[in-house]
Amino acid sequence: MPAISTNTAANSAVRYLNINSAQESSALAKLSSGSRITSASDDAAGLAISTRISSDVTTLQQAATNASQATAILQTADGGASNISDILARMKSLASESASGTTTDSSRAYINSEFSQLTSEIDSIATGTRYSSQSLLDGSSVFASGVSVLVGSSGSDTITITLTSLTASSLGVSSLDVKSLSDATSALTALDTAIDTVSAARASIGAQESRFNFSSDSISTQTQNLQSANSAIKDVDIAAEQATLSSAEVKTQAAVSAESAANQMPQYLLKLLG
Repeated sequence: MPAISTNTAANSAVRYLNINSAQESSALAKLSSGSRITSASDDAAGLAISTRISSDVTTLQQAATNASQATAILQTADGGASNISDILARMKSLASESASGTTTDSSRAYINSEFSQLTSEIDSIATGTRYSSQSLLDGSSVFASGVSVLVGSSGSDTITITLTSLTASSLGVSSLDVKSLSDATSALTALDTAIDTVSAARASIGAQESRFNFSSDSISTQTQNLQSANSAIKDVDIAAEQATLSSAEVKTQAAVSAESAANQMPQYLLKLLG
């Protein structure tokens, strides 16, 4: 029923204008942000899941950095251990020379001088092989007892770095000399044991490094998959949202026209009074 006091048609047009305008604003916000969820009301459950995934991705990215740093530590330690291994090989060569009956005692004195210097150099390398001011191979750092490195999104996702002490004392060569034939002969056996110890330490370092390399690959894969999952939940479908925006624009324009027409209706009714 037409009425002058209450413009029902105009009120209805305004209501739909507000609805269409809100839909248009929402579509514009999603398109401009690139996100399907611009407020919690868009998808509360999706927002919660997306936030958790984003947190895991951030943690995994840091875990990748942790694994890279751990690999650098192990490579540094292996470099020092390799030098110590070379020194032990040279010391064994000197001991072998001194253990020969054709070598004179005066020559053994010269040989022992180099042998002694090399023993000191082992300690120098063990102490001087450092990472972030910590000596890695002298047993004084936290790595001697084991350090846990986080390589995942959970506190339980860790790999432990453990480095063996490779000082002259720990290798059992600190008291060796090759001043005599018997001393040189005894040194050969001790040096063989020391070389085996260094080889075992390097094998352990290599095994740990290999594990970190595989862990880095796994972290990269997990990060990629989680980012893909997060994209499926959160990223806006441009084509679909553009279609929604176009529809909302048309309906908003129609609502504005309808509002304008509804506002003219009371004036038409007034003509009936004339």
